[in-house]
Amino acid sequence: MSILNVEHLSHGFGDRAIFHDVSFRLLKGEHIGLVGANGEGKSTFMNIITGKLTPDEGKVEWAKHVRVGYLDQHTALEKGMTVRSVLKSAFAFLFEMEQNMNEICDRMGKASEDEMVTMLEELGTIQDLLMAHDFYVIDSKVEEVGRALGLQEIGMDKDVSELSGGQRTKVLLGKLLLEKPDILLLDEPTNYLDEQHIEWLKRYLQEYENAFILISHDIPFLNSVINLIYHMENQRLDRYVGDYDHFEEVYAAKKAQLEAAYKRQQQEIAELEDFVARNKARVSTRNMAMSRQKKLDKMEVIELVKEKPKPEFHFLESRAAGKMIFEVKDLILGYDEPLTRPFELSMERGERVVLKGSNGIGKTTLLKSILGLIPPLSGSVELGDYLSIGYFEQEMAPGNTSTCIEEIWKEFPSYTQYQVRSALAKCGLTTKHIESQVRVLSGGEQAKVRLCKLINRETNVLLLDEPTNHLDVDAKQELKRALSVYKGSILLICHEPEFYEGFATRVVNCSDFCLRD
Repeated sequence: MSILNVEHLSHGFGDRAIFHDVSFRLLKGEHIGLVGANGEGKSTFMNIITGKLTPDEGKVEWAKHVRVGYLDQHTALEKGMTVRSVLKSAFAFLFEMEQNMNEICDRMGKASEDEMVTMLEELGTIQDLLMAHDFYVIDSKVEEVGRALGLQEIGMDKDVSELSGGQRTKVLLGKLLLEKPDILLLDEPTNYLDEQHIEWLKRYLQEYENAFILISHDIPFLNSVINLIYHMENQRLDRYVGDYDHFEEVYAAKKAQLEAAYKRQQQEIAELEDFVARNKARVSTRNMAMSRQKKLDKMEVIELVKEKPKPEFHFLESRAAGKMIFEVKDLILGYDEPLTRPFELSMERGERVVLKGSNGIGKTTLLKSILGLIPPLSGSVELGDYLSIGYFEQEMAPGNTSTCIEEIWKEFPSYTQYQVRSALAKCGLTTKHIESQVRVLSGGEQAKVRLCKLINRETNVLLLDEPTNHLDVDAKQELKRALSVYKGSILLICHEPEFYEGFATRVVNCSDFCLRD
């Protein structure tokens, strides 16, 4: 049974086409991975099928009475709402039913006998629906999901405006799972989630009976939960049965076949054109030349897809730092209240240290305290000598209306326009991306702009806060390679062991000095 039909979809932004004549069908129980490079339109596709964006052309048709649940990274959570109230809002439609039931009960005292029969039937229907949707165990359901996603540790009565990026994602994910929709739409759900809760989400999706569409660049996670791949590239959407690894094999084979066919055809075209050029002027061979020309005219020419620019990251390095990079003593991190007990941490030149642990326990705060951006509640941070620090933030500041070119020029005013464009192109951005405002780019493209600033500044210490979030597979692999050959010191927050294994010299579990763990 088809849950969703998309027919002849075309869409673009300005003169930049995203889709051309795309069709798609989602069947009951399908577990789909939606993959493609940054900027190919995966999130745009999600916004179109959820009705947040109207396509330029085409039709999007959902089956009747289908409840869609969409995990969107950019959903706003209102100040004043607690974690518990957001989770309970998943059952808003049931509370409306209960209110309706109470109103019917209030009217029963004045009802006639016929009205009473109708009201009792209606009450019975509502009662059955409330039972079917676990209305009378809502509180225990909320507590169960809160426990599974680590929200109880954060505090179920905490104001959502005080949460970190990862904690917000967990709350939105918890609400979505409690809604029990007929289809889940998940846009990079593992971004900001720690290993423990990625594992929990993996088990949940493996056992999930309904359909879901999942956008993710976390390949091990993707492989473990999906059975179909839809690949988005060059305004097309192609279907592949199996996991991501199988898709890569089939895609590579198809590409090789197309290239071989292209070479054969180009050779044939060259031979035909040569024959026509040599024989069209001679009376005795003119007819044969015209015959060859007709064959050329009718030929359906194979076109190779233009290769997308692959990112190249090469970190500029400054003179060596002193032996000690930083040392923190009796440090207590926090804002109004402490997040940690007093702890000590140090790093020496040449070390590559990974910080891991649950969301909201102070990993980003630690980086900002080392940089002097956030003062600790107590304790000391001592920096070493001759440090040239490069810092990669999780997100770009909101409300930025600069173009990519302006963004790099602000950082490097002495660059020529050619140097700016060249620097952005090396990070895998096309001309159309480079000339766009940063805020209209996808999360992965924005990350590449931030990386462009970082790699073109001479550094000997890198502080990286979840640099793999939003990056596509090619960019992630290239970043891993670049960090592996970087001669400076690295302090990295990351929840993907397969990314840092191989170049990390030490992994620090921040839960060891966190108060709530």
